[in-house]
Amino acid sequence: MAVYTQVSDEALAEFLSAYDLGAALAFKGIAEGVENSNYYLETERGRFILTLFEKRVNAADLPYFIGLKQHLAGKGYPCPEPVMGRDGSALRTLEGRPALIITFLDGLSPRRPNVRQCRALGEGLAKMHLALADFAGVRENSLGPKSWAPLWAGRADDANALQAGLPDTVEAAFIQIVRARSSFADLPRGTIHADLFPDNAFFLGDQFSGAIDFYFACTDVLAYDLAVCLNAWAFDEGNATDASRLEFNFSKGAALIAGYQCVRPLGRSELDALPVLCLGSAMRFFLTRLADWTSTPAGALVRPKNPLEYAARLAFHLRMDGAEGYGA
Repeated sequence: MAVYTQVSDEALAEFLSAYDLGAALAFKGIAEGVENSNYYLETERGRFILTLFEKRVNAADLPYFIGLKQHLAGKGYPCPEPVMGRDGSALRTLEGRPALIITFLDGLSPRRPNVRQCRALGEGLAKMHLALADFAGVRENSLGPKSWAPLWAGRADDANALQAGLPDTVEAAFIQIVRARSSFADLPRGTIHADLFPDNAFFLGDQFSGAIDFYFACTDVLAYDLAVCLNAWAFDEGNATDASRLEFNFSKGAALIAGYQCVRPLGRSELDALPVLCLGSAMRFFLTRLADWTSTPAGALVRPKNPLEYAARLAFHLRMDGAEGYGA
């Protein structure tokens, strides 16, 4: 979450007039994240989140995201629900951007997830996959492997300026991913979240209470979603002053995988593919962070995330040769 587009009081009042939510009582930008403009909204009828869609979100995909959340909510899975206006539509325009109000989800995002939270997150991810097994929507992963070479093109000098020799690591990762891609054809596929970082998961204590921010959801390899989570949840800071020094926490990785497998057991082919899926996930987030690092607008209320955190993950995954190294 972030704030790129400012919303005036007058525009907000006009926007809310299409809903049965009453007048706004509180309205505040949310700075976390890097993709869309998000606001905490409290009205006479309760608490909500207002999102204005920016950057990588294609407006044509928004009905897919809305339908996905409605499907999950209908299955009893904890996630925010789109709020319909009086005309029966959830999607409208605010300050020239596509905009959506969703219900508020109780819980806190863990800043430093513990082992119990990692296991609960694994269970929550697997339950999400099962709940979406009969979701009819289909969407290509817009930040899948086809997007990586264009994202990397022309950015080798930026990478080398961040860390000498980093382009060599990126090129080695590309080679390994390309070699392995043909083996992914038979891996189980379905609807995945694709961005389930700690700031997109809520907990009440150590209990998983829900997932948010489904705006990268797509149809892809299910185990890739687990790889995204291993990258996001199972690495600890080795040195708080050096983003390139991260350490894989084996206990967290094992807990996350065990939590997932107690709901949806992984097949042998999925386990064999896990190292390169983790490498691919690290590549995706390294490249988008590298792009954001050099192109985030100066006036945006957002903190670009350091690409070196994912450069360190790339180097780690290049050394891995089996799922056992992740705790499987």
